[in-house]
Order: sequence, then C-alpha cells, then structure tokens
Amino acid sequence: MNRRTLLAAAPMAAASGAGTAVAQGSAAPERPAGQAPGFYRYKVGDIEVTAIHDGFAPRALEGFIRNADLADVKRAMAEAFLPEAALPITFTTLVLRTGGRTVLIDAGNGDAGAPTTGSWMGNFRAAGFDPATVDTVIVSHFHGDHINGLRLKDGTAVFPKATITVPEPEWAFWMDDGRMAAAPDATKPAFAAPRRVFGPIAKDIVRFEPGREVVPGVTALPAYGHTPGHMAFALTSGGARFMAVSDITNHPALFVRNPDWSAVFDVDADTARQTRRRMLDMVAADRMQVAFYHAPFPATGHVAKEGNGFRFVPVQWTPAT
Repeated sequence: MNRRTLLAAAPMAAASGAGTAVAQGSAAPERPAGQAPGFYRYKVGDIEVTAIHDGFAPRALEGFIRNADLADVKRAMAEAFLPEAALPITFTTLVLRTGGRTVLIDAGNGDAGAPTTGSWMGNFRAAGFDPATVDTVIVSHFHGDHINGLRLKDGTAVFPKATITVPEPEWAFWMDDGRMAAAPDATKPAFAAPRRVFGPIAKDIVRFEPGREVVPGVTALPAYGHTPGHMAFALTSGGARFMAVSDITNHPALFVRNPDWSAVFDVDADTARQTRRRMLDMVAADRMQVAFYHAPFPATGHVAKEGNGFRFVPVQWTPAT
C-alpha cells in the first residue's frame, strides 16, 4: 500500500470504526473539563520537590522591557512561539519535603491576583498537601505574587502553624515607613502588600541573612536587583545540587536568552542584570538543575550558554520522582 492509498483508506477506517461503536451501543466517556492538576514532583538528593502551579497573568508588551525596542521584544516572542500581543506570565512555587518537614518557597497570589490565577490551593491539595501541616514558609522577596498567598483578603492566615521566614534586607526596605512615605504613588501598593500580609504576625516573623541555611539543605543566596533583598536558594542533598533562582528572570524566552534586558518589575535594573548574568553563568557552568518562578510549568530544567546569552532547556517529563 502506497502513501496515497493509505491516506485515502484512513477516513474509511475511521468511519467503519465509528459505525461499529454505535451498533454495539457504547458511548464515549464524559471528558472532564480543563487540565490535569498543576503539580509536578522531582527529587534533589533526598529532598522531594513539588512544583505547584498558580495560573498565569497576561502582561502587555508595551513598556514591559525598559531597555529594548518593542519590535525586538515581539521578534523574541515570535521566535519562542509566544503570542505577540501579551506575555502569559506564569507562577510556580515549590514545596519541599525534607527531614519530615513540609517547607514552601513562596506562596503564590492567593485570592489577590489576576482572574487567571488562584489555582494554587487546589493544586496544592491535589498534590496531597494540607496547609495546616506546613512547617515553614521561606519567602524569596516581597512582591505580591510571592506573598499574598500567605493571607487571604479577608485576613485569614492560610498556613496557621507555619513559621514564616523572610530576608532581612527585604524586610528592612519594604517595612520602612519613611521609604514608603517618600515612594511615588505608583509604587505604594508594593509597600502596602507586605504590611497587610506580615503586619498581624510581625513579632513572629523570622528574618534571615544571605548565606544562611534557612532549613537543613536550603541556603539563601543574595540575588539583589529585582528587589533590594531578593534571594535565590541553593538546595544540597546527597551530593545533588539545585538552584531555585526565584525572579532573577521573568519568562526565560526573553530574559534567559537576553540577560541584559530589564523588566519593568526590577527595582534596580543595573544590579538585576549583573545578578542575572552571574547566576546564569554559574548554573550553566556547573550544569545545575534550576527552578524559575516564571518559566512555563513545571518551571524547571537547565541553562546552557548560547552566544551572548543563554538557553533554557526544560526537563523531560517523567512519571518517576
């Protein structure tokens, strides 16, 4: 049978199969709506890591990258097969199971994000976790998409038994009343979010300095620029090394490939660019697995040097952990 005969026969075979199914009285099972739950597990040595998806928020490209022409940004989007009208910014937190403890790195948008976010708790529970049994939450920085999941808009604490740990330099910047008073009106909401989230429990917040092992196997590393106290986290266990780079980049198709581009969210653009290159150089040279907060789910893979920039290589999906 040649290719033309095979293609001509395919519709006949499909029709024949359909007729047989009807004759036997079978019915197609009802297909569930939406996607499967957004969680993905993998191991770093003896540490179990679970990525938890919290949806996405569309971001218009106009003005998003402060030091690149819009035409160049649209070209990069097209090369990555992304829509040219708006960037779908995704959100992925990490849950660690280590030493019998449940530890979060960041907490997502909670009920304060875009309408296309807010799937975090459903995915967290689908992965087999209970917010009442979370032991520790490690915060990378104080932007709302990382901390609003700690406290609902009605004031409810989402993780009532957890110790909340935050970077000392991040606390010093965002919780400074004088700095908030002097901030432009457009940035005042960024100061208000940590006050809403942390204010009721301020006396119980544990602050950590860069270089400290926050929980066993998880060390905070300074990754300043995106915010003044922004942290990345190195995981080490059983000889395995891994880096949760938080927000040193936004979408990898733009900022890993073009590490000198500056997103509008970066508080100190020059420092952010230096941090981005330094950390991407390090993980590429050491062939470390990385996790990004804003990469396409499950937001983990490797970084390879490519030309004057880098390339993000996502992990191959596997059913094994």
